[in-house]
Amino acid sequence: MDFLHTILGDDIQAGLLIILNLIVIESLLSVDNAAVLATMVMDLPKDQRDKALKYGIIGAYVFRGICLFLAAWLVKIWWLKPLGGLYLLYLAFDYFRKKNVKDAAEEEEIDKSKSWIYKSTVGLVGTFWATVALVEVMDLAFSIDNVFAAVAFTDHIWLIYIGVFIGILAMRFVAQAFVKLMEKFTFLETVAFIVIGVLGIKLTSSLLTHFYPESPISQIIEGEKTDLFVSIFTVAIFILPVLSSLLFNFPKKNLLDHPVSDQAEDVLDKS
Repeated sequence: MDFLHTILGDDIQAGLLIILNLIVIESLLSVDNAAVLATMVMDLPKDQRDKALKYGIIGAYVFRGICLFLAAWLVKIWWLKPLGGLYLLYLAFDYFRKKNVKDAAEEEEIDKSKSWIYKSTVGLVGTFWATVALVEVMDLAFSIDNVFAAVAFTDHIWLIYIGVFIGILAMRFVAQAFVKLMEKFTFLETVAFIVIGVLGIKLTSSLLTHFYPESPISQIIEGEKTDLFVSIFTVAIFILPVLSSLLFNFPKKNLLDHPVSDQAEDVLDKS
């Protein structure tokens, strides 16, 4: 029992709920990671495309592994939490901005030529290695997301370790199941970015709790009830729409083709 308390914290049930949330969030982030990798290598010849994807997948594992070892150090740097929160808020904002663009398919294309990293390396090492370099930078960004998403749920270091480790496993195993789920329930992608936005707000609020720790609002934000609310909200916002869709066909299933899921599945098949 002492071992469980060490791993899951004082409240074992709350710890298990956090792990369930982490499985969902880390799996969806892995799907997004895989889709971005696929999009970035599409302009390469097929033989180079497969090779670049292989390097990208290896990089995803390596950077997540590094973050696993650095997690205890990262969470001690207080300003990384609000910085990570702002980044998660940016991801959510960027998703909904693109969603409101009429020609969504065109908007989703990644223009590598606008990337400083790509422009700086393509003349030196060629298109293939410049693409690989850009892919690895994206891997690093998603791996840091991996840590920030875990920290948004808990400050308990063992649960953060579990969250980052789930991110490694998700890239290889669990994410494929989420691809299938997102193909059937296309609205889950929107739900995922709502959750990412909520986690971003929670992390960004650490600015207030750091500078004004004694204020009533800070104590509410840092309280166990708030953590429990975020955990329950994350589970409910995924489960309830799926149940409603199955029982009442609202939200509707299969509203559109899901090329992002197709691209992600291709990448995950190669991992």
